[in-house]
Amino acid sequence: MRSKMKKNGFYSSVHPEMPLLIIFSDLDGTLLDHDTYLWEDARPALEKCTAEKVPVILVSSKTRAEMDILRKKMGIEAPFVSENGGGIFFPPGLGNRIPPEAKEDDGLWKWKLGADYYEITRTLKELRSELTFPLKGFHEMGPSEISRVTGLDPVESRLALNREFDEPFIADFRVPSDGSLLEQAVARRGLNISSGGRFFHLFRHGGKEDAVEKLINWYKAECGVIVTAALGDSPNDFAMLERVDYPVLVKSSHSFPELHHRIKRLKTTTNTGPRGWNTAVIALIDELQGGSDE
Repeated sequence: MRSKMKKNGFYSSVHPEMPLLIIFSDLDGTLLDHDTYLWEDARPALEKCTAEKVPVILVSSKTRAEMDILRKKMGIEAPFVSENGGGIFFPPGLGNRIPPEAKEDDGLWKWKLGADYYEITRTLKELRSELTFPLKGFHEMGPSEISRVTGLDPVESRLALNREFDEPFIADFRVPSDGSLLEQAVARRGLNISSGGRFFHLFRHGGKEDAVEKLINWYKAECGVIVTAALGDSPNDFAMLERVDYPVLVKSSHSFPELHHRIKRLKTTTNTGPRGWNTAVIALIDELQGGSDE
């Protein structure tokens, strides 16, 4: 396998003869610890990505406000995807490489993919009126309740409320069939629902996988041949993992044995959160550079 990897490795200004490696990554439970939201255990891999000119594209249910702060702390200058694919944001440093679909918006360039937030919250209210079990959305919680439910501090909770495309919500199912009733009611309204680590999410767009596909096509147009990888830990990430050359499931408290049948080339980390992310990313870069015979 080593000879194949030397031929089809990754491109950067450090290795100009090789295609570009692009890494897409979920945040909560993947690059961020599920309980503490810390990412420092992944610092060596992030620094290696910076040194090798490998873009790390964050793809999360978090808001633009949350993600812009995080990616700056991590030293990431690549685009990022907010609210499960509702919007793609490009830092100003990319200059004239910004795609024409993106419009300048409060210091970033925004490629809007999702419906407006007011439409999503209005639909959640309709669902609550129709269904027989409680639903509670983010817009009905204050920062203190969000802090209690998520473990975010008050400042982070306020940033999490700055939503544009996607509404996290809690559903208190009384019987197992309530989940199917919810999915059917959402589908009748032409919206989508996904399950993350702590919340369900209501939105109207193509999800993380659609945003990832758009960015893959944009990078291909900009850079030619590319190699893609993605890391995630929950069902909300599975379709994204299917879209890339090197999918990685970051270990969590849940197991998904059927996923290896669905995604044949899937690898699973031994460690959870940023420790698992760090090991997987370093191993992938080393493998693509021809440093592994596996």
